[in-house]
Amino acid sequence: MPLFGKKITAPAYNSAPLGAAAGASQIGQFYSYSVGAFEEAALSVPTIARAVSLLSTVVGTLDMKSYVLQWNGEEYEKIYVEGESWMSRPDPKVTRNFIMAKTAKDLILYGRAFWAVTSRYSTGFPATFQWLPANLVQSPQNQPPEWFGPAEELEFNGLPLDTSNVIQFLNGNLGVIYSGRRAIQIALKLDQSAERFASNEIAAGYLQQKGGEPMSGEELGEMAAAWASNRRSNAIGALNEFVNFVSFDQDPSKLQLVEGREYQTKELSRLMDIPAYLLAIDQSGMTYANAQQARQDLLLFGARPLLHAIEERLSMDDVLPRGRHCQFDLEEYVGEYSPEMHDSVMQEPEVNPLSDTNNLE
Repeated sequence: MPLFGKKITAPAYNSAPLGAAAGASQIGQFYSYSVGAFEEAALSVPTIARAVSLLSTVVGTLDMKSYVLQWNGEEYEKIYVEGESWMSRPDPKVTRNFIMAKTAKDLILYGRAFWAVTSRYSTGFPATFQWLPANLVQSPQNQPPEWFGPAEELEFNGLPLDTSNVIQFLNGNLGVIYSGRRAIQIALKLDQSAERFASNEIAAGYLQQKGGEPMSGEELGEMAAAWASNRRSNAIGALNEFVNFVSFDQDPSKLQLVEGREYQTKELSRLMDIPAYLLAIDQSGMTYANAQQARQDLLLFGARPLLHAIEERLSMDDVLPRGRHCQFDLEEYVGEYSPEMHDSVMQEPEVNPLSDTNNLE
């Protein structure tokens, strides 16, 4: 088959069953799919959700292209050739953006991701795929959090899979739901504390009688109810000269909610390998120049390991013929990039306002 500099036409593919493994019957049965409990909890933290969204969006929006290496007398150079049809749409039922973004999300959260081969070319190479949620794939011989290599045995929804029809992607780093469990739990506690403060479940204060004839419990209850009703409706409340309203000290800054959440955002940005400024809400000062820099930083610090994990796995000999490679096209995304453009390191605070964990409660 000619590879160098000429168009490569993929042969027509034949539909191929996934094998006799019982787990294959569960693939595509979306009603049986579910999200892992800790994944759901982690993605309820805004910082984690935004980081996953940023990284998976980068991976999902990049095109793929194919190349071979050719010796030109001095060095090997890339010769780009026509890619396989699955490079533009791995799964005919969904967009490429969907399957790539889901793959990136699983690599981030679980440290691995899975595609099932749903059909093959007449040459035996895969022609179409389907994404398998990583939380539904188990490897009995290799338990989390550390993955030491591709699993020899796999189960999907508790039923065995034929591993020869499964593409296993591995991230060099631990999945953040394992490596960042404690940081995520702290963020969840801070969110819960902020929610309690915002919902006013804690009493705002109390009514104190300073003099006059002692009021009955019924009278005090009626006065407290009227005061609370006026407070909720922003109406004017009235007290007599003998009754004062004493406010509890609920300053969020004294409770360290603001500082604690800001610090934890920085901690989670470290966990996600994303510069903290990319996770900020206020982007009003963003210009074209620093927006371009931000895209390059996002790629350099966060997305590049994910891209390599996907590219290198899909370039292996069980997916493409020997000598063929695939890669993501970064040119349009980052424009002209050089490492020298990034010569600064984000400074992180040295003081941890959460050192006293009693404040979390």
